[in-house]
Amino acid sequence: MDWREDFLDAHQRHWEDAEFLFEARRLANADHLYGLAAECGLKAIWHLIAGRPPGDEQRVHVDRLWDQAVRLAPGGRIAQLGTLPAQNPFDDWSIHQRYASRQHFTCNLVNRHRSGAADVRQLVLQARHGGMI
Repeated sequence: MDWREDFLDAHQRHWEDAEFLFEARRLANADHLYGLAAECGLKAIWHLIAGRPPGDEQRVHVDRLWDQAVRLAPGGRIAQLGTLPAQNPFDDWSIHQRYASRQHFTCNLVNRHRSGAADVRQLVLQARHGGMI
C-alpha cells in the first residue's frame, strides 16, 4: 500500500465527514474532523503560503499551524486567493480532544471551528479553481 500523504484528499474527506456528523448533531467528532480538515487544507496549499512544501509543518497541528500560515501568507502566492482571519479559530483545538468527553463540545465551540475550516476550504477551492493545486 502507498500511504503517502495526500493532504488535498484528506482535507476533502475530513470536511465531508465533519459536515455529515455536524448535521447529525455528533458535535464531538464533527469538531475533531473540522480541525483535521483545516489542517490538511493548509498543508495542501502550504507551497502557496510559504513558497515550499510542508517540512516540519507536516508534524504541526492546526492549533499552531494556523498562526504560522497567517504570519507567512502576506508574502506568499496565497494572497491571490484571499486571506485567513488573523484570530486563530483553532487556538483552543487539540489533536488530543479525540479522548475527551462529548459533553465538552458546545455548539459555539464547534461553530467557531467549522467557520475556520470553511475559511481554509474557500482558499483550497480557489486554489483548485485557479489551477494552483
